Amino acid sequence: MDGREIIERCRLLAQQTEKPGAITRTYLSPPMREVHRLVRGWMEDAGLTTHVDAVGNLRGVRGDGPRLMIASHLDTVPDAGAFDGILGVMMAIALVGQRPPCAVEVAAFAEEEGVRFGVPFIGSRALVGSPVMDNGVLAAIRDFGLEPAQIPDAVVDPDVKGYLEFHIEQGPVLDTLGLPLGVVESIAGMSRWELRFAGKANHAGTTPMELRHDALACAAEWIGLVEHVSQNTPGLVATVGKIEARPGAGNVIPGEAIASLDVRHAFDEVRERALNMLLDGAEHIAHRRGLTVSGESRLDQAAVPLHFEMVEEAVESAGYPVHRMVSGAGHDAMILAQKVPAAMIFLRSPGGISHHPDESVREEDVDAALAVGHQLLRTWSPE
Repeated sequence: MDGREIIERCRLLAQQTEKPGAITRTYLSPPMREVHRLVRGWMEDAGLTTHVDAVGNLRGVRGDGPRLMIASHLDTVPDAGAFDGILGVMMAIALVGQRPPCAVEVAAFAEEEGVRFGVPFIGSRALVGSPVMDNGVLAAIRDFGLEPAQIPDAVVDPDVKGYLEFHIEQGPVLDTLGLPLGVVESIAGMSRWELRFAGKANHAGTTPMELRHDALACAAEWIGLVEHVSQNTPGLVATVGKIEARPGAGNVIPGEAIASLDVRHAFDEVRERALNMLLDGAEHIAHRRGLTVSGESRLDQAAVPLHFEMVEEAVESAGYPVHRMVSGAGHDAMILAQKVPAAMIFLRSPGGISHHPDESVREEDVDAALAVGHQLLRTWSPE
């Protein structure tokens, strides 16, 4: 298989969707059955012995003894593109089809995005012994014809000594630099908070500006601080992606504003310092304006260093420059890194577009990634 055929297979799988005219395929939804049928056939054609584990991951093994797992996910976000996750699975199958000298396991995770049940990594969490045991998830497993009691059997085999994931970058860095590939050195840590600015609702026409306690105006000033801090802290990204004003009428001064906050950085100490600065800043702005603010943590996820050394030599041997980069998004590699040395290779995302129907990948970049994977498998040995 070359880059052209891999892209064709990704586009074929994109036709298996819950939403006609768009790509939407969530955890163990009906379209996943046909995806399993197609992918399982391609796995077996490549010489893999396959099975579906109790959380719905499609897995295949070729060879005996210590092995490298190559994996990614088969689910999508709503109105997705054709390559996020799926490309990595097709890459794995293509590499096994080259008959590498080492043993390989391919895992096509049934869930990574967290769309259907609001919790991500259902597929890979089972492999590291921390499965999601939500009642809705367990019901979906049964409805798919699987047995939740067998979930402990899904844990990664002791013979798996390393993990590799190919994935589109989902950002503009490689495209801006004109590079086909990137080596992921770490996955950024993430903090998510919800802040509530409390002021006083009042009539928009009769309340003088100097007597207002406008919660939305207070939140807006704080959002400016979020942008300022992130722009002046190298490597930091901070986002207010959602804001709600209450009562939400055009002729009423907002008495309450609820805002999200997402802060990410490759180094936890930098992220935590920036987060504290933003939370303190919210209190300072609110106090000066005569308002109050409260906050609640929604997520605190540590940064995950990856074994980038595992793939750098292969990138050089294949004739491509080594560009180390941080992943601002979470991936299954961060879960498997809890058990085995894990590495990731990013492929350029043209235009930096992902989680969108216009998501794409260049054929020559897929061929480059195949060349790197081939070099890696020729020389890979367990640590």
